[in-house]
Amino acid sequence: MTPGSEPRHAAHETVEERVAEEVVEELDLHPVEEPLPSMSEQIAEQLGGVRGLIESSLPVLVFVVLNVLLGDAVLDLPKKTALYWAIGGSVGSALAIGAYRLSRRQPIRHAVNGIFGIAVGAFLAWRTGDAKNFYLPGILLTLGQVVLLIGSVAVRRPIIGYVWGVLANGGKHDWFDNPRLFRTFQWLTLLWAASLFVRAGVQGWLWLADEANAIGIVRILISWPIYAATFAFTAWAVHRVTAAQAAEKAAADKEPAGA
Repeated sequence: MTPGSEPRHAAHETVEERVAEEVVEELDLHPVEEPLPSMSEQIAEQLGGVRGLIESSLPVLVFVVLNVLLGDAVLDLPKKTALYWAIGGSVGSALAIGAYRLSRRQPIRHAVNGIFGIAVGAFLAWRTGDAKNFYLPGILLTLGQVVLLIGSVAVRRPIIGYVWGVLANGGKHDWFDNPRLFRTFQWLTLLWAASLFVRAGVQGWLWLADEANAIGIVRILISWPIYAATFAFTAWAVHRVTAAQAAEKAAADKEPAGA
């Protein structure tokens, strides 16, 4: 290309603009849209993964173990003494987890949430002198979630649909205009309400029966498997609908016009 034959926009391009373009190309600074992680991956991130599940369960496990070992089952310490040691161990383990994450510059959101929940339960147990009240905030919170989920279905605004829109659909809520997905989110929201009710119901029944240690064991051994299974089934059910609709659309696009 001879001088003066460049396109108009190139002829008027300044030296600074050319240098800037070369720098962008060299450093590969052009924005690249990366695909969103799957719903299962994002849900796992929200839960903190397997490590997050272990860390959230550890303070409860410490509370149960210390309350059993120091109480009448082993060392036979006074009830309040065993309770206070159990509270201290539980809160201490939650703080230790948060401090460890902070020291390694890792996200502490899950640790902070765990410390807050443990602190509220520990305060109630300390004020009342009854170990079972350590679990009361969690039971009441879970029952509140059940009411909220059922209410969202009643007003035709299923919460699980909103969660899916945020986690796996780029913040869009176009599922409202998709009857099949809308119905799926309606019954999935009810499924979540049922699973949470089972968790809270079993723990509530044990709370009424003054079985404090049994509540902790149930919370560790039963609650998380139910939670994980419900998550997995939700991801499968939504994928099943979206994949079927994508296949139907692809088949329709392949049909010759006028067929």
